[in-house]
Formats: sequence, structure tokens, C-alpha cells
Amino acid sequence: MTIREVAKESGFASATVSIVLNNAPLARYIPETTKKRIERAAKKLGYRPNVFARTLRNQRTHTVGVMVFDMTDPYCIPILRGIESTLYEASFLPILTDVHNERKRFERYLEMLLDRRVEALIVVANWLFVDVDVLGDLEKSNVPTAMIGSELKAGSVSSVTVDNERGAYVALEHLYSLDHREIVFIRGPRHITDTAPRWNGVRSCAAANGLEINPQLVVDLPESIDPLSSFAAGEKLIENLIQTRKHFTAVMAFDDMSAFGTIRALHKAGIRVPEQCSVIGFDDIADSSVLTPALTTVGQPLAEMGQTAVSIIADHINAVRQQQKISTVHRKLVPRLIVRASTCPPPSPNNV
Repeated sequence: MTIREVAKESGFASATVSIVLNNAPLARYIPETTKKRIERAAKKLGYRPNVFARTLRNQRTHTVGVMVFDMTDPYCIPILRGIESTLYEASFLPILTDVHNERKRFERYLEMLLDRRVEALIVVANWLFVDVDVLGDLEKSNVPTAMIGSELKAGSVSSVTVDNERGAYVALEHLYSLDHREIVFIRGPRHITDTAPRWNGVRSCAAANGLEINPQLVVDLPESIDPLSSFAAGEKLIENLIQTRKHFTAVMAFDDMSAFGTIRALHKAGIRVPEQCSVIGFDDIADSSVLTPALTTVGQPLAEMGQTAVSIIADHINAVRQQQKISTVHRKLVPRLIVRASTCPPPSPNNV
């Protein structure tokens, strides 16, 4: 179905029909009755504009590339929903790719997205963050880019992160306020960007409260490219501590998945949560609130992180269209403590 056929059906010239259906600047001078008549004719005939041809004319694609390092990570789902909803409101189409934590796949998808002339790029750097210095080349391509979950120290890539150090601080502060002193700390894999700031938050809170961290109660999740592996790893680490008869009244897990694994290990050993051992996680993924007991955790504003990234690249796209310089933006959002049923004061010695 072409504009010429719509013109014949509506009784107006092809030029007038084209102006109305493409919402050209001159459309504001065309009477509303004429517009409605043309639109009715187009709808009756099933006319759809040629988006590709329009793209060639105005050099816009209204597409945004969204690159996720591992889509199986439950952490990503609220972020992607925030991205998708906000792009929809702004009339942008997301092109979603899962790079499987592989640099080669990342580079290939990046090349394909640039070939399709996406107007911007959003990178969700969850779990393992491989070396992606290739993003520095995007400055030459003038493609606005925002990264969620990590911040590049140099270049023009904007970022949206959460204050991991603050989140870990309030998590430990919560356990300390409940009178827990013998606490197991499950740290994240060393190559993950969230691990170091969260441990800094733990040490900062411990120093502020005079809490001595027992190195025998500090364990590390193994290196893995699979974010779901922290469930089994957390379960195994706690099982090992139970077998060595180390005494502890609380576990501060690196993330919610390792907290879930912790609760399973405690349950298998006949240790009640939270009556005999409290457990706290980090992230507030969907299952945290439906677990039994519901998990106390540090909630990251995941959907808001996606929304904020879209807001940043939308401003950058406008700057590019107006031939203005893009100013790199780094936003750090504040996490919040969500107290549920998996934490309580430790048992008295007589009730252990």
C-alpha cells in the first residue's frame, strides 16, 4: 500500500498525504478535518509508513542497543524492564543482545549494533565485567553510551551505579544493632566490580562500631562467569563452616543468590533462620520477598537504574542532533535496607 493509493482513496494530493502521514513540519498548516480524512483512508487501506526509507531521509533510526552480559541473572530483569518502559515512552525501539560474558561476542554484537546505526547504547555490566576498553572507540563514532553497574575511569561513557559501599555498611549496621558479633561474611569473586566497595563498607562499619572481624569467618565466592553459581557456592561455603564447627549467629551474603544458598545449608543442618542464625543478602531480586523466611536484604533501585540510563542517553542524543558536545554523566544511586523475616537478635546461650 502506497501514499499514492491513500491519496486516491482520500481525494487529496499525494504531497498533502505525505505531509500528514509523515508528520512533516508543514502538517501544522493542514486543517484537522483534512488530516482525519487522510488518516481514516490510511487506516482503511492498511497503510504503514516505510520506516527504513524515513530513516534514510532524516538519518534517524529511533533504536537503542541494549547489551547485557548475562541475561540469566535475576538482577537484570528489573533493570531491563526499567529500560524498556522508558524507551517505549520516548518512542525508541530497544535492540537487546546477551553477550554471554564473552569478549568476542561483545565485540561482534557491538559491531552489528553500530552497523544498524543505533542512536545510543546501554550496557548492563552485571556479574562478570570483561575488559571492554573497546567502548572507548565509541567516542569516535559519536554514539552516546551509558553503562549500568560499572564505571569506566576514562572516556566518554556515562554510568549509573549504586553506592555499594553504603549498602554494605547499612547491612552490617543492621546485624550489629541486633547484637550480632560473630558474623560470617561471604565476599564476592574478586574480579567483580561490586566486591571491593562492598567489603570496604563492611570494614568501615566494623571500624566505626568497634567490631572485630574474625578472618576465619570470612569466605569468598569462587570465580565464575555464571551469576547463578553463587547459590550453590554460598551453600557449599556455609556447609564447610558448619562442618568445622565454627560458631556464628549471622551471615552477611554477597548477594541474594548466595543468601538463598546459605539458608538452604542452614536448613539442611537443622539450624533455624532467623531464630538460630540471621541471614542478610544484597540486591532484592524478585524471589527475596517470597522466600520462607522472606529475606532481609539491601535493595538496589534496579528499575530506576534502567530509567536513569535512558534519561542520560536521551539527553545525549539531543546533544548530538544539535551538534553539541556530550558531557559524560556519572550517577550513583542510594540503596536501602529492606528488613524482612530472616534477621532477628541472636539466641541467648541458654537457647542455642
